[in-house]
Amino acid sequence: MTTNRVPMSSPDITEAERQAVMEVLVTTVLSMGEKTQAFEEAVCKFSGSAHAIAVSSGTSGLHLCVRAAGIGAGDLVLTTPFSFIASSNVLLYENAVPVFVDVDMDTGNIDPTRLAQVAEQLAKGGKVAETWLPRKGASAKKPKAILAVDVFGQPADYDAVTAIAKEHDLVLIEDSCEALGAEFKGKLAGRFGQMGVYAFYPNKQITTGEGGVVVTDDSVAADFMRALRNQGRAPGDSWLRHTHLGYNYRLTELSAALGRVQMERLGELLTKREQVAAWYKQRLQDVNLVELQPLAANTTRMSWFVYVIRLAPQVSRDRLAQLLAEAGIPTRPYFAPIHLQPFMIERFGYRTGDFPIAEDLGRRGLALPFSSVMIEDQVDLVCRQLQSAIPKALDK
Repeated sequence: MTTNRVPMSSPDITEAERQAVMEVLVTTVLSMGEKTQAFEEAVCKFSGSAHAIAVSSGTSGLHLCVRAAGIGAGDLVLTTPFSFIASSNVLLYENAVPVFVDVDMDTGNIDPTRLAQVAEQLAKGGKVAETWLPRKGASAKKPKAILAVDVFGQPADYDAVTAIAKEHDLVLIEDSCEALGAEFKGKLAGRFGQMGVYAFYPNKQITTGEGGVVVTDDSVAADFMRALRNQGRAPGDSWLRHTHLGYNYRLTELSAALGRVQMERLGELLTKREQVAAWYKQRLQDVNLVELQPLAANTTRMSWFVYVIRLAPQVSRDRLAQLLAEAGIPTRPYFAPIHLQPFMIERFGYRTGDFPIAEDLGRRGLALPFSSVMIEDQVDLVCRQLQSAIPKALDK
């Protein structure tokens, strides 16, 4: 076994971030202070949003959006089965029903043609295709919202998605937790819906350790979400008065201080990730049995979150991952389709074959080591080991 190990991901932290965090530690304010406000102001300046609400995670940010949109028990929300589990979990927290729509083969984002069909059929109250509604736990009615996901840092087709939302009077929530800095036709991901969410886990474009932020131009929704993140305290409430049922979704001052410095470096960090992706493309674009992530024509900037390749069906992904691990190269499958998670099958009756494109991408996708601190020699090592392992991973 080799000792040349490559990390799966690494945060890009400098002395400036360390100093910013240390400055907080010598104060008495570790939560809901000026660092949180400064971080929110930096996000507003970057995104052009009127409001930014810093929260403890991307998941909590999405949950606040669901609450602010008035989505509740039994409401139908059109969304994707090809995503991290959180994008559906936040609907289930409110006993809403995710109505899955299969995805585009190239981007992995929600397929706008299928989305239009599902929205139209549900709006008419007519019979829908079997897989457009769960087999149990839901009744056909007009959907209330679309929750779109910008998968792997590539925006969904927002020309189509926003038109569908407008036609059917649906709230559009944009899960841009993987897409900070991405652009669709020159407009930032996260800014197409009534609310958008960015996330800052350590493998993201910037990090706050754990954390997220909601961006919106809706002042009423922003005030409501600020109250909910702070145990439901509305403006004017005393310390122990709570107007709303809320949560502890606050971001710490330490995390906010880290995030503010990372936002100052965002351009640099995105460029470094683009360079790593370019190194991978240069080495892998002609490798047999490997398909690279296509970029849509309207993606004017890809914000590289992870680097996912797709393997030909005759390659055993599990065997390949094992061989790479033995060579010191970690990998991850991306994504396991949400509808085939055990609790989703039990609750809604989904089956293999319901969303074939999401399932195909889930079977063949493999994330390689990726971060802004990777060097070219590390990328070269990963690619050489990958090419060496593929022939040994072919299904017999």
